[in-house]
Amino acid sequence: MSILEQKKTLAHIYNSVAKELFGTGTTFLKVSIHDNVITFHAKHHRSPRSAALEGEDPNLKMEVDFRMSQLYKKKLKEKIEQELHLPLEAVLRDYDGATQLAFTNIVLSDI
Repeated sequence: MSILEQKKTLAHIYNSVAKELFGTGTTFLKVSIHDNVITFHAKHHRSPRSAALEGEDPNLKMEVDFRMSQLYKKKLKEKIEQELHLPLEAVLRDYDGATQLAFTNIVLSDI
């Protein structure tokens, strides 16, 4: 599979997880591959529920964002391993709820 095909497949997987968890894909997504690290730079849609929760209970919103980010990492790892048969060592994700930006780094195992 060429690098371009790999990036398209990875973008599809990333968006499929977003749709599964949030009901919608991303508004911006860039995939880069460098050595044994895959990086996703994404901007997600703002959920009306998230905006409402932020106004009512900002601490709870932060907790929900954290838990959803953990679930996102788990599902993304599973799908990449299943669909691309890549051995993953780690999935690292940072999500900023205020801007809806997320950076996800996937470190491939050295085999």
